Amino acid sequence: MNNLLTKHILEDLSNRERFRQSLLEWYDENQRELPWRTDPSLYKTVISEFMLQQTRVSTVLPYFQKWIIKFPDFPSLAQAKEEDILKGWEGLGYYSRARNLHKLSQIISTQESIPHDVNFWKSLPGIGPYIAAAVTSISFNQKEAVCDGNVVRVLTRFFGNGEKFKDGAYAQKKLQPLAHVLMPDDRTGDYNQAFMELGATVCHRQSPLCTTCPVLKFCKCGQRGDAENFPVMEKKKKTVQEIDRLWIKSSNALLLQKGKMGNNRLAGIYELPLNTKLGPYIKGKFISLKKRTIGQVLYQESIYWGSISKTLELDEYSLEWVQWKDIEEITISGPHRKWIKEIIQSIESDHT
Repeated sequence: MNNLLTKHILEDLSNRERFRQSLLEWYDENQRELPWRTDPSLYKTVISEFMLQQTRVSTVLPYFQKWIIKFPDFPSLAQAKEEDILKGWEGLGYYSRARNLHKLSQIISTQESIPHDVNFWKSLPGIGPYIAAAVTSISFNQKEAVCDGNVVRVLTRFFGNGEKFKDGAYAQKKLQPLAHVLMPDDRTGDYNQAFMELGATVCHRQSPLCTTCPVLKFCKCGQRGDAENFPVMEKKKKTVQEIDRLWIKSSNALLLQKGKMGNNRLAGIYELPLNTKLGPYIKGKFISLKKRTIGQVLYQESIYWGSISKTLELDEYSLEWVQWKDIEEITISGPHRKWIKEIIQSIESDHT
């Protein structure tokens, strides 16, 4: 443990019992009613933690409900076809999460008894220190501290830690020992959830609700009134990537590109064709510009009317004509399904 954390522990943790009590009392009264909490199970905890990676609770809720109906437990998920799993995950993005859940379920389903040890969980596909700590504390009451973006925000403000972190992952790794020292010996799952709940509902990134915070009296930044300035992160310049995609249709089908099977993160997922992976084509009239940010990259995706040669070998470029009636049945990358619906509506409105 570095000198900074040791200094914090010596100066500030004499109040940690009162801090824990205040936080847990607040959580007991104010926790959100979430489907993985109201009727908890190990399976629901695992699914929710995978879905909540880099995704808001409000976004996850409808997907979680549908998922539990379709795949109610580890055995049903283990036995499912990958294409059905990807379809169930459609719209959440980061499809490797769904594939890893499939592999994890196949492993868990073979266990006579499920280990409580955090190292076992870290060994499973798609599980790092955060999910391993969340699962083992919530489901097995193991003393394993979670340290996600919410926890980083609360800790840096609580201790007035002005250290500049190069990114969120580095901050989480650096503050993990401090998060662990703060943990109680019991109700570890509730405590971890309370910490994350505080960050999500009170200790916001911008405009934190300090006056209603249950642990304001322990918080240096809250007392000083400068909580919004923490944590301190190195500013990274966003890069811009421009992409052209084509809208190529017939009277009864739309031409889509399917991610090649294998290690490709979009394996089996359909998208509007990239002009760079299309072979000979004709780019026509501009339709729409779509912008989205992933990490530090701003993608500006221009969609044009297009056409291809009738003799083009579609398989060579992973292209498929998908019947309009089948569009809802296949797995399409979340933003692309939205774009397709918007373009169809736009075309129809132009003809009315």
